[in-house]
Amino acid sequence: MTEWQPTACILCECNCGIQILLGPDGRSFEKIRGDKLHPTSAGYTCNKALRLDHYQNGRTDRLTSPLRRRPDGTFEEIDWDTAISEVAARLREIGLRHGGESIFYYGGGGQGNHLGGAYATATMAAFGIRYRSSALAQEKTGDFWVGARMAGHPVRADVEHAEVALFVGKNPYQSHGFPRARTVLKEIARDPNRSMIVLDPVRTETAELADFHLQLRPGTDIYLLTAMAAILVRDNLIDHDWLAEHALGVDEVLAVLRAVPIERYCAIADVRLDLVTAATHRLGRAASVAALEDLGVQMNRYSTVVSYAEKLVWLLTGNIGKPGTQYAFTGLSNLGFDRGHPAGAGPRSPVVGAPIVSGLVPCNVITEEILTDHPARYRAMFVESANPAHSLADSARMREALAALELVVVVDVAMTETARLADYVLPAATQFEKYEATFFNFDFPRNIFHLRHPVLPPPPGVLAEPEIHARLVEATGALTEDDYAPLRAALSRGRETFATAFLGVLADRNKAKLAPVLLYRTLGPTLPDGADAAAMLWAAAHNCVRRFPHSVERAGYGTGLAAAEALFEAILTGEHGVVITEDDYDETWKRLRDSKVQLHIPELLQVIATLPDADDDPAEWPYVLAAGERRAFTANTIMRDPQWRKRDSGGALRISTTDARRLGLAAGDRVRLTTRRGSTEVTVEPTDRMRSGHLSLPNGLGLTVTAPDGATVTTGVAPNELTAFDSRDEWVGTPWHKYVPARIDTVNA
Repeated sequence: MTEWQPTACILCECNCGIQILLGPDGRSFEKIRGDKLHPTSAGYTCNKALRLDHYQNGRTDRLTSPLRRRPDGTFEEIDWDTAISEVAARLREIGLRHGGESIFYYGGGGQGNHLGGAYATATMAAFGIRYRSSALAQEKTGDFWVGARMAGHPVRADVEHAEVALFVGKNPYQSHGFPRARTVLKEIARDPNRSMIVLDPVRTETAELADFHLQLRPGTDIYLLTAMAAILVRDNLIDHDWLAEHALGVDEVLAVLRAVPIERYCAIADVRLDLVTAATHRLGRAASVAALEDLGVQMNRYSTVVSYAEKLVWLLTGNIGKPGTQYAFTGLSNLGFDRGHPAGAGPRSPVVGAPIVSGLVPCNVITEEILTDHPARYRAMFVESANPAHSLADSARMREALAALELVVVVDVAMTETARLADYVLPAATQFEKYEATFFNFDFPRNIFHLRHPVLPPPPGVLAEPEIHARLVEATGALTEDDYAPLRAALSRGRETFATAFLGVLADRNKAKLAPVLLYRTLGPTLPDGADAAAMLWAAAHNCVRRFPHSVERAGYGTGLAAAEALFEAILTGEHGVVITEDDYDETWKRLRDSKVQLHIPELLQVIATLPDADDDPAEWPYVLAAGERRAFTANTIMRDPQWRKRDSGGALRISTTDARRLGLAAGDRVRLTTRRGSTEVTVEPTDRMRSGHLSLPNGLGLTVTAPDGATVTTGVAPNELTAFDSRDEWVGTPWHKYVPARIDTVNA
């Protein structure tokens, strides 16, 4: 191929448009550049996207044939027919003995590969699988639950147009989270009429650009945010008229905030009262505030309550539903939606009784749901495009849990840490060898969807996930040619006739759950250029028109059935991404529950009203470790080639220069890092960015890969060898990866 091919980066939720030029071998990524025709990123990339050849071609542990574990623990290659029939038979047998709910599904796509995972719902239905989880349950479910309780619809932040950007436990310079993040951050920093406020224990790249860096003590975010909310009330910076018109539960919240000991809470957070006051006054005076929180607080103490307090700050000042504030977005999926049950209500996991938020079992209870003699325990696990043995808390316990299962099936591109523990491994195409997409579509007022076309063909022996799911469903007998034939006949008479016939199928609840595969086998083969996997986007387009008719019409697609078909065709042919909806800011109010926001969440407000004095950690654990920091050359574990990192190749432990001097440590020295769960040796990097008593390890390290000479190589420390499954949020079970009590000991040469 001698032409630049449009696709997207797959390393964070923004999925910036890129273009790839293949080398003479037809497989290597000779050059990568930003795609100026992409409607959101418009040519922007960060440094990470330019290294994606290491994802596609840097691995030596690529899977190209289904594998079955032998009795001695080694693997043997088998053909696809054998793999599908045996996996289906064993899943059916477990389901017959213990019920389909004893089979647990984990994964379904990483940052950019959601399209294949969307077909998993059919496999779950065919085998009666009820419980599932994904990485979102490690990060976002507290935010989802609070958002559902307060607004009834997820909201995002319009950082690009905000007068004040508020970042809580977030470093957009590395983690992004909104389009063209680094460019936007620099624009805000240069504008004397705009400001940035950052709450973070680390002087991050974003904090260095900020007007106010509140460098708080790790784990005290709830105290600092509560103090800020109380200053807004004390100094009459809240928008009384706006609250009277748009908010409920105002009096209850104000009563609690008036009693907050502001000075004491700032002292607990170890941030000067005058600095907190100045930052809060800047926020309170602003015409628009956009706020983003991230893993720094979502994987920390009081995480769900922090999500509540953060929202109180911008809601008390009326910052929603207008430019530069929070907005309620459209989309082709319901990603992030939750019903917002009160605490104690709603669905629960079968053994632990943990709350299921947005359909996801908390990741930190998975091992408890397995390592028990409870009759409702999970007996099998189906893992797709995920690596829980490495990426979830308490890796040693997770390995024990996987070994205790009767069956583990993994669908992945590479022989990951989880795949090595599986009974069957089914090889998938990479994200650049198939049609793919992300459902992280949160742009506003013009929302974008990007169906990525294959950049190169997959090697022989691998299948894309939709085909794997279709074969598994068919192996159960849940779908046969008798189900496909009427739909194919209807399709031969046109899409309108097909739509009518398909709606008839959806009336059967059992068949409706198999809809993705029904579409894949009927509509899929009629799509151009082998785009079978895009078939389910036809239903998504119709659903988008049903839910957001005016937004689709404003984007130029018309109304009704014709609009849905026009939208689907635009998605199919828009190789650079297309606008799917266009909104005005009033749409936010139409999407919120009763067009109001609810400030009073009784159980969370009670926590704020009764915060204890912060306890000092025991002398045994004088440090707080943040396990999994995002850095310039770290990413999720799909980047398995250690050569992709230009800097910090071993993933050093960052420590404050003050602590390093006290311990007599210099850059490159090794220390023993110990937590309640594990111990490891690691190289240190002293830095003045860190507070005394605070340590950090990067994410994405500790992967074991096969070197060109056949040897196995592990680079850096796997953070979850040091984290504990029972260190988690009391409300939704998210892990406290950013608050791990630790100690360090020097290592003799």
